[in-house]
Amino acid sequence: MTKKENKKEDKKKEGLELVLEDLRKKFGDGAIMKLKEVKPTRVDVIPTGSISLDLALGVGGWPRGRVIEIFGPESSGKTTLALHALCETQKQGGVGAFVDVEHALDPEYAQRIGVNVEELLISQPESGEEALQIVETLVRSGEVDAIVVDSVAALAPKAEIMGEIGETQIGLQARLMSSALRKLSSIVSKTKTVILFLNQIRMKIGSYGKPETTPGGLALKFYASVRVELKRVGQIKKGEEIIGNKIVAKVVKNKVAAPFKSAEFNIYYNEGISKFVDLINVGTKYDVIKKAGSWLQFENLKLGQGLEEGKKFLKENEEVAEKIKQEILKKAFKENSQ
Repeated sequence: MTKKENKKEDKKKEGLELVLEDLRKKFGDGAIMKLKEVKPTRVDVIPTGSISLDLALGVGGWPRGRVIEIFGPESSGKTTLALHALCETQKQGGVGAFVDVEHALDPEYAQRIGVNVEELLISQPESGEEALQIVETLVRSGEVDAIVVDSVAALAPKAEIMGEIGETQIGLQARLMSSALRKLSSIVSKTKTVILFLNQIRMKIGSYGKPETTPGGLALKFYASVRVELKRVGQIKKGEEIIGNKIVAKVVKNKVAAPFKSAEFNIYYNEGISKFVDLINVGTKYDVIKKAGSWLQFENLKLGQGLEEGKKFLKENEEVAEKIKQEILKKAFKENSQ
């Protein structure tokens, strides 16, 4: 490189530094930097209530500061999973909110799952605009850790509510969601709030390829950092009585870890996700819990004979369950990093 070219290069670098300095003055120190200056940060999470789903998400739970979509057909466990997120939020000393657009939340069921309903914030808005404005205000406050919106399909815009029955209001909901998510996705990253949008599945009539779609337009698919699809794959019976469902959760989009991983867990009608059964199944898979015939053992501690006894023991000894969980996470993430 000639002297003249060096001078030109130096001048260019000086010019760039002035531009970067100006941007930092306007927008703050972290507004722009060189990639090598960006320090990798640990992803803060809220546990899902299912160790198998925590692992499938790749980071140990729902990532904070992100928009998340949980979708699936009716009775696939969407609300149950959301309530577990609120329960875990409260366990961490955080504040949870439930925006009940469907006006269908059962406080008794929420309480059985472990949610402190006396401390839970709840709103039952009358329109999509009201619901999303409430969400935005809660996020901007920086005082709320997790917000559930149930559901996207019920977020009817005012114009649709006020219009005549049968009158077409094409694209109103999609525009409403697009406008709200543009703002929300930026704010949540600063306040570290998790927003869980629950969504249904609809059938596209006369379409080619996959006939299933989710309401609310394309904005949520785009702005969501994580999208989890739930499917009911079987029933749990006690004799002839059906007491719960087997659920498969597939991570169809993941911006914080590898996507397309799946998890399977049980949801019981009276207790929600059976986290102790989940813990035993995953613990045996990772050889954290040993099996000797039908006996289950963790370190030198016998948990019981069979799944039901093991579940009962862990329910009565939650400190042991927590220790098993931490051992599983340590082992799983060590394997993933190799």
